[in-house]
Amino acid sequence: MLPASAFGESAPPVQAEACIVLCADDGSTLYAKNADSRSLIASTTKLMTALVCLEHASLDDVFTAQARHCAVEGSSMYLKAGERYTVRELLLGLLLASGNDAALALAEHTAGSEEAFVQLMNQKAGALGLRDTHFENPHGLDADAHYSTARDLARLMCACMENPAFRSLSAVKSAEAAGQTLINHNRLLRMCPGCIGGKTGYTRAAGRCLVSCCEREGMTLVCVTLADPDDWNDHMRLYDWAYRSYALHDLSAELSFEVPVISGSREQVKAIPAPGSRIALPRDRDTELCAELPRFVFAPVSEGDAAGMLTYWKDGRQLSRFPLVYGDSAALADPCMNIEEKKP
Repeated sequence: MLPASAFGESAPPVQAEACIVLCADDGSTLYAKNADSRSLIASTTKLMTALVCLEHASLDDVFTAQARHCAVEGSSMYLKAGERYTVRELLLGLLLASGNDAALALAEHTAGSEEAFVQLMNQKAGALGLRDTHFENPHGLDADAHYSTARDLARLMCACMENPAFRSLSAVKSAEAAGQTLINHNRLLRMCPGCIGGKTGYTRAAGRCLVSCCEREGMTLVCVTLADPDDWNDHMRLYDWAYRSYALHDLSAELSFEVPVISGSREQVKAIPAPGSRIALPRDRDTELCAELPRFVFAPVSEGDAAGMLTYWKDGRQLSRFPLVYGDSAALADPCMNIEEKKP
């Protein structure tokens, strides 16, 4: 991608070893630093744990904790052996308190064993196209073959936020669960305007890892920093810069083109971006727009049929391509219409 300064105001410097700001609405990258470098990811792993669990288990399912769940090292929601917990309680312990014990309990409940659950995690990573991601466990404790990238984690977070249950649980600042008060480790929910979710992570080898999601002015952004000693401030500075520098445009509401119709019941039909076509564009620089459409079309034409492509360019570089579809229908003209009657 072009450097962050190419579209105007430079992005703020960050201390992260790897970082990305991704627009969840159109998938575009607004800023990146070593975004495709494989790294340890600590408890940001639990994003995938939560997503796989939500896709295979019910929030109301009940699970009895065992001594082995309570013995997992690292952060904990402090499960008690022999006590029963709902999946919802375990997910709150996973996402708010970053409980490694909750991660193992959810894995065994969902798939029958930790090993089987990890297989589901890697299958889901493959389905999402996360080519630089591999999991060895559901909690994120360091392992040689346990890694991801800033870009893959951002894409994973986008998928997570499309799940209504995850979106709701991740935004909870504090909750009563299993007889205790859980406080969300994600401070951005209280510090950063518009923050609607995220996940923290830390091990000595991985450093401070943070994935967050923010929504302002109708645009949803995801930020990921890996090995960042100043992650809270870096996320807030990057969000402020991104929202000052970019705006989201709904192309289907803003653009339309006319295409002449041959032998049709109407002389022309509209060609419009497919519904849901949205793009984050720089606020301070014009983009070049190229609509690839036929010079004319033969009737009949049906609304929604493919019409062409719409391409956005910036400084000679292609930003995005969107399909154009016909916004009207045109039937084949009656061969007798417009023929004047002969006079005697």
